[in-house]
Amino acid sequence: MTPPLVLASGSAIRAQLLRNAGLEFEVLPVRIDEEAVRAAMVAEGAPGRDIADALAGMKARKAAEKAPGALVLGCDQVLESGGQVFGKAETRDEGRDQLRLLRGQRHSLLSAAVLVEDGREVWRHVGVARMAMRDFSDAYLDAYLDRTWEEVRHSVGCYQIEGEGVRLMGRVDGDYFSILGLPLVELLNYLSVRGVIAT
Repeated sequence: MTPPLVLASGSAIRAQLLRNAGLEFEVLPVRIDEEAVRAAMVAEGAPGRDIADALAGMKARKAAEKAPGALVLGCDQVLESGGQVFGKAETRDEGRDQLRLLRGQRHSLLSAAVLVEDGREVWRHVGVARMAMRDFSDAYLDAYLDRTWEEVRHSVGCYQIEGEGVRLMGRVDGDYFSILGLPLVELLNYLSVRGVIAT
């Protein structure tokens, strides 16, 4: 018998991606002090890839404590630009500042996924997408945030590529699903090899 799949995230887009792929799963969001972990790892000079991976693992392990026997998926996404790691903006003004820093620059989105079973990590992957933002005007930036803030405030980088955020981009290189926050193809490959899903 295959173990049930649990998503340790309240992310609507991650749940939608899994549903669209035909997976059955339960949602069990957990809370960890992401800001404290991120700040500590940044202070130690950890790269964004390691930060995303560590946070995804922490979420999966915490949810696995409440879901014995399940295959628990933890995810996290970090934005890195010029050696600086960005988290989600807490306020609209912070979001505006982040977008002004990213405008006209390249950045990477690092989307980590970790599977935990019976307290043991059994699979992990970090998807990487490289993006370049256009040099948009302050007027456009303010109008963009007026229209989208309630949606994008939950997204690292204050944009959603599947929405108006695509207009901020001059170039996008990488896996679309990783940009959305879940390296879905790699996850499905693993679940297929494990026999969790039919192939």
